[in-house]
Amino acid sequence: MRLVLLGAPGSGKGTQAARLKTDLAVPHISTGDMLRAAVAAGTPMGLKAKAVMDAGQLVSDDILLGMLEDRLSQADAKSGFILDGYPRNLAQADALDQLLAKIGQPLDAVIKLEVPNEAIIRRCEIRFAAEGRADDNPDTVRRRLGIFAEQTAPVADFYARRGKLQVVDGVGELDEVTARIKQALQRDPAVANG
Repeated sequence: MRLVLLGAPGSGKGTQAARLKTDLAVPHISTGDMLRAAVAAGTPMGLKAKAVMDAGQLVSDDILLGMLEDRLSQADAKSGFILDGYPRNLAQADALDQLLAKIGQPLDAVIKLEVPNEAIIRRCEIRFAAEGRADDNPDTVRRRLGIFAEQTAPVADFYARRGKLQVVDGVGELDEVTARIKQALQRDPAVANG
């Protein structure tokens, strides 16, 4: 299974990917986690990314694509993957299609988690209080939601035109949302027949 989870920051992509990876027997690949690991390790790319992320901005496409290509070449991703946080814009969606064609692993499905902005802001406030992540600061979240609406929301249309998109209600108990995602994947003819 090669799956992309789309959704605004705080919509539950990472949580759901972590829950689905065991059932689907594929790794959860989060560009956000890869970037945070680089920041924590103090790598040159991590330090550069930290300043961008702390300002509520997005890291450049070429850095993310290079990191992603390296990650997808690892043995555990050969049978599939769940991408979380990528692609964030139309250029990345096109670059991802080209990368996946190059490595012979086209996407099976794209799930978009639909969550109202007010619910996202509440979720991120709770996570900010618990974890202290700078990108969960309420002001930063509002900026990120604006960027998402402008740059990432059109990615859903990109995948809808290719017949890959399923929209899932991301509000509710974790088990309910996970069950909705699994149902959407079962309804997807590309997945059911693949």
